[in-house]
Amino acid sequence: MTEIVKALVDEPAAVEVEAIPDNDVTVLRLRVATGDIGKVIGKQGRTARSLRTILSAASMKYRHRFALDIVEAQGGGHGSDSDD
Repeated sequence: MTEIVKALVDEPAAVEVEAIPDNDVTVLRLRVATGDIGKVIGKQGRTARSLRTILSAASMKYRHRFALDIVEAQGGGHGSDSDD
């Protein structure tokens, strides 16, 4: 996931993925630079939806549910996209 997102953004050094286990699901919290949040979400959320589709395919292989939470890096200030 990290390498895919780094290929999409202008500031790949700011990309961070944190795995947060929560019972039967693992939330992957994706942090990107404020200027890159739109690139990761995409027009009408298409890029974010595509990332979630890839994650869903991996979930089937590992028989474990994953969710993607996209947030701005600290100091960003606008909020997050977490429409699972």
